[in-house]
Amino acid sequence: MSVTLSQSSRWFARPLALVVAVLLTVVVATGFLGFRYWQERQAADLLFERGRQVLETLDRLRTVIADVEAQRRGYLLTLDPSYLKAYGVSDESVRRDAQALQALVASDPLQNHRAGHLALTVAAKLREIDDIVNTARTSSGPAALAMIRSLDEIRSQIDQMVDHERFLRVDQERRAEALERRKAWLIATAVVVVAVLAGAALALARFEARRRRKATEENVQLQSDIEARDRKIRRLVDANIIGIIIWEVDGRILEANDEFLRMVGYDREDLTAGRLHRTQLTPPDWRERDARTVAELKRIGTAQPFEKEYLRKDGSRVPVLIGGAMFEEGTNQGVGFVLDLTERKRAEEALRQSEERFRTLVQFSFDVYWETDAQHRFVHQEFAESLADAPAWGAEIGRTRWEVPYLEPDAEAWRKHRETLDAHLPFRDFELARPAPDGSKRYVSVSGLPMFDERGRFVGYRGVGRHITERKRAEEALRSAQAELAHANRVATLGQLTASVAHEVSQPIAATVLNAQAAVRWLGAQPPNLGEVRQILGQITDDGKRAGDVIGWIRALIKKAPPRKESLEINQAILEVIALTRGEAVQNGVWVRTQLAEGLPRIQADRVQLQQVILNLIINAIEAMNGASEGTRELLISTAADASNGVLVSLRDTGPGLDPASLEHLFDAFYTTKSSGLGMGLSICRSIIEAQGGRIWADANKPCGAAFHFTLPLEKEETAAAEHAGPMPAV
Repeated sequence: MSVTLSQSSRWFARPLALVVAVLLTVVVATGFLGFRYWQERQAADLLFERGRQVLETLDRLRTVIADVEAQRRGYLLTLDPSYLKAYGVSDESVRRDAQALQALVASDPLQNHRAGHLALTVAAKLREIDDIVNTARTSSGPAALAMIRSLDEIRSQIDQMVDHERFLRVDQERRAEALERRKAWLIATAVVVVAVLAGAALALARFEARRRRKATEENVQLQSDIEARDRKIRRLVDANIIGIIIWEVDGRILEANDEFLRMVGYDREDLTAGRLHRTQLTPPDWRERDARTVAELKRIGTAQPFEKEYLRKDGSRVPVLIGGAMFEEGTNQGVGFVLDLTERKRAEEALRQSEERFRTLVQFSFDVYWETDAQHRFVHQEFAESLADAPAWGAEIGRTRWEVPYLEPDAEAWRKHRETLDAHLPFRDFELARPAPDGSKRYVSVSGLPMFDERGRFVGYRGVGRHITERKRAEEALRSAQAELAHANRVATLGQLTASVAHEVSQPIAATVLNAQAAVRWLGAQPPNLGEVRQILGQITDDGKRAGDVIGWIRALIKKAPPRKESLEINQAILEVIALTRGEAVQNGVWVRTQLAEGLPRIQADRVQLQQVILNLIINAIEAMNGASEGTRELLISTAADASNGVLVSLRDTGPGLDPASLEHLFDAFYTTKSSGLGMGLSICRSIIEAQGGRIWADANKPCGAAFHFTLPLEKEETAAAEHAGPMPAV
C-alpha cells in the first residue's frame, strides 16, 4: 500500500500529470454543464409543448362550449330536433376536453385546480342544460335562454386559464432565450476546450518527446557518470592515498589496496591466501573497541571514524584512523577506510616535546608568562619556579594589570600604555614597580603581542615578564658611579683651569680695589664729587656680584649634587663657560668665536652637567689645537634650532682633526687618542647628553679640524608650541 501511495505521489508530482488532470477536470466540467443544458432544454421543450397543448385544448373547449350554446339556443328557440343530434356530439367533446385539460395541467397546482373547477362547472351546466332541454316543451323560452347564458362563467374560467398559460409561455420563451445564450457559451467553451485539448495534446506530445529524449540523455549521462565514478573510485583505490579494504562482518578481509598492505606489512599473496583477518591484525587491548564497532555496523550500517592500532606482520604496531560502512542492508560485507597516523603521532610527539622545551625556555628565560582577553583581563599566568614572592595562583585572574597593586609608573604612563593596548599594538619592556612583601619595590619589565583569531578579530594579548629589580639596582649603582666619575672629571678639569679661575676671580677683585681707591679720592675732593662716588660704588657692586657668580658657579661645578633639570637658555650657559675658559684660550693662542642664534626657545636640562659637557669639549679643542704648529687656532661655537624641535650646539676647531677609523669608538669608555688621557671625558659627555634626552656625535670640520655636535630637547611647553607652529627654521 505504501509503495502504491509513493508511486501515486510521484505520478502526481510530475507537471505532465498535473496538466492532464487539469484538462480532464475542464472536460468533465464542460460535459457536466452540457448535460445540464440538455436536461434543462428537454424540460423547457416539454413545458412549451404542454403549454401549447393546454392552449389548444382551451381553444377547442371554448369552441365546443360555443357550439353547445348555439345548438341549445337553436333547439330552445325552434324546438327543432335536428339541433339535438349535434348537441350530443358536442356534449361528449366538452367532457373529453375537460378531462384532457386536467391531465395536461396536473403539474401546475393553480391550473390543475382551475381545470378541476372548470370540469365540475361544465358538468353541472351541461346537466342543467339537459334538464332544460328535456323540459323545453313545457318550460318557458326565456327561462331556458337565461340558463344558457350562464355558460359565460365557463368562458370566463377558460379565459383565466388562457391568460395564465400565456404568462407561462412568456416566461418559457425567456428561459428558452437564456438557454440559447448558454448554448452559444457552451459551444464556444467546447471550441476553446477542443483547441486547448489539441494544443495541450501537441504540447504534451512535444513534452513527452523531450522528456523521453532527456531521459535517454540522462540515462546515457548516468551511465557515463557511473562509469566515471567507478573510474574515480578505482583511481582512489589505486592512488593509495589512504588504505581501503573490503571486509566481512566476521572479520575476514576480502580485498585491500597497496596502501593498506603497506601499513600492515603484508603482501598480496598473504591477502589471496586469506591470512588477513581483523582479529589477527588487532592487538588484544583494542578488541573490545572493535566489538563495539561491529555492533554499531550491524545496528546502523556505518561506523564513525575512530583511532586504533594494527599489528604489522613483523609484530610492531601502527596507529590508524579507521571508519567504515556496510554495502547494503541485509548483507555482511562493507568497505573500510584506513588512514596511517604514524606521521601525525610523530608530529604530535614532536609538538609535545617542543612545548616542553618552550616551557623550559620560558622557565629559564622569563619569570612569568601571561595571557589576557579582549578586555585586557588576565586569563592565564605561569610563574617560574625560581621566582620568589610570586602572587598566589589565580589571585590576579580576571583582573587587568592596572587593577593589581603597583607603585610605578605614574598615571600618564599608564594612560599611554592603555592607548597602546586599545590600539592592539605590540609593546616591549614596559616597566612597572610592584610592592614587595618587605615594603621595597620589585621592578618588572613586561612585553606582549596582540592575538587575533582566524577572522582577524582581536582576542587578547600574550606575553612574558621579567623581574629587573637587580638590574634596576645595578643601574642605580652605575649612575652613582658615573656621577662620582663625572664629579671627579669636573674637579680634574677645574684643576687644569686653575689660572683661568684665578684670573676670572682676581679680575673683579682688582677692579673693586681700584674703584674703591677712586671713590676715596672723589670723597676727599673739595667739594666731594658724590655723583662720581655713586657711579663708582655701582661698579664696585657689579664687580662683587661678578666675582660671587664665578665662585658660586665653580662651587656648583665642584659640588656633588644630584642631577636637577631646570629651564635655561642655552646661549647664556655657553657664555658662562666661555668666560671661565677665556684665560686658558688666551694662554694657548686660541681665538674663541661665537655664532649664537637669537630667539632660541628655552631647554630643559641640568645646568651643571650641561656646562660640564661644554667645558670638556672646549678644553679638548684647545688641547687639540695646542699641538698644531701652523695655521690659525680658532674655535667656533654656534647654536641653532634643530629640525626635530630641539636646540643644536656645535663646536668646530681648526686642529689636526679626527681619524675616520676612530669615530665609531670615540665616545666609548676608556678609549682615547691622547697619550695622557683616561678615555672617560667623551664617554661622560655622551652619558650626560643622553640622560638629558639628547644626542651627541662628531665629524670632520672643513677644511681642517674636528666638529662636535649635540642636541637637547625643548621645554614641554616650548615643544607643544613648536609642534603647533611647525618646524623652526635653522639660523
